[in-house]
Parts: sequence; C-alpha cells; structure tokens
Amino acid sequence: MRILMDERGKKYLMKAGEDFQTDMGIIQSRIIEEARPGDVLKTHLGREVYVLKPNLSDYLELMERRCSILLPKDIGMICAYTGIVNGSRVVDAGTGAGTVAMYLANVVGESGHVTTYEIREDFAEVAERNIRNFGFKNIEVKNRDIKEGIEEDNLDLVFLDLPGPWELMEELNESLMRGGWAVFYNPYIEQVKILHRVGSKLGFADMRTSEIIEREIEVRRQGTRPRTRMVGHTGYLTFMRKV
Repeated sequence: MRILMDERGKKYLMKAGEDFQTDMGIIQSRIIEEARPGDVLKTHLGREVYVLKPNLSDYLELMERRCSILLPKDIGMICAYTGIVNGSRVVDAGTGAGTVAMYLANVVGESGHVTTYEIREDFAEVAERNIRNFGFKNIEVKNRDIKEGIEEDNLDLVFLDLPGPWELMEELNESLMRGGWAVFYNPYIEQVKILHRVGSKLGFADMRTSEIIEREIEVRRQGTRPRTRMVGHTGYLTFMRKV
C-alpha cells in the first residue's frame, strides 16, 4: 500500500500494480513500488508527488466505503473518555466500513482485541477488505445481528451505533467487566432519553451525553476567523459505566 500526495495537498491511495495518473501527469507503478516514505517522485510532466508513510487517518479518509462513517471528533471522545488502552477488549456494532473498529484496534494494540458486528453482508465484506488491506490482525468481523446475542464477555468497552440499542442493554451489562463502559451513538435526543431511563434501571453509573461540535479556524492574509461552515450535529454520544 502506498499513499501519495500531490503539490496541491490531494492524497491518493495506490494499489499494487496501479499507475499514478492525474492531470499532473503519470508515474509508473514500478517507480511507486520502489519508493520509500519521504521520497519525492516526479510525473512525466515534471510535477512533484510525495510518498507518505502509511497513516491510519489517511487510510480511513481514502479507503472504500458505502455508508456514512463516524468522524474523528466523535471517535476521539470515545477513546479519551473510556480510557481504553493497550490490551483492552472491545465490541463494536454496526461495523459499516470498519472505521470505528480500526480506530479502536489501533488504540488497544496487538495485545487487545476488537470484535465488530455487522448485520449487512455487503458492509461486512467491505469492512473485512479495508481491515485486511491495512494489515490489522486484532479485529474480528462478525456478519450477524448483535441483537441475537453478544458472544464476548469481560469487555472493557461496548460501542453501539444502531437503532434501538436499549433492546440490548441487559445483555450488554452482563458482557461488560465491572468498570467497563457502554457507549451509544444516536442521531436523536428521544433515543438518548430512553437510554438514560433504561441505564438508570439497570444500575449504570457515570451516565452522560455529549454533542461534539467541530469548528475550524480560517487563517488568511487579511485576517483570522471561524469558517462559515462547520461540522455541527452528527450524533449524540451517551456514556455509562458498569459498577
């Protein structure tokens, strides 16, 4: 796998045997495959193209997807607030393109493990391909409905991005280790209210819901200000802890 960036800052995920071909020129696949991270290649038109060290964030931006994905602003909050570390055991559902599973697997490391459930066969196939192409060995994709049962136990984190997650909360509670976290991603506040009500009945602690809003700052010669467009509401993150 090679990740290239042209003079404009546009990135490209190159497959084995694939030539670089854009309006900036052509670079043969042989030259790309012999290059090392940090090298500067030139197209037949003399334009510079930079070889980047394979980076998970770049890969997730460029990889195949057939659905919307969680953004780094939300995934970062999940990792930071739950405190998962090297060796943590995690369950994730639904998988989608595999974005959350790969971010979590990167944090828990080789001694940790992520199991991700995806009910749709086509999404599961895409996720498995994305995971395999980046080289993760600590992720298992299960093409089944997690509502049929969570097969794992003694978990540090269960993350659910699916409709009606409260239907799973009793079983989820049993699958978590004491001190483990349940995290839910939902687009509507009505779903959040149900989660809090069910979580309270089951005895979860540290319940909180957050909305993460990202606003980039625009820096220009004439002045600096927030961009007029921003990443506002994507979904609510609800956290609760088994005690």
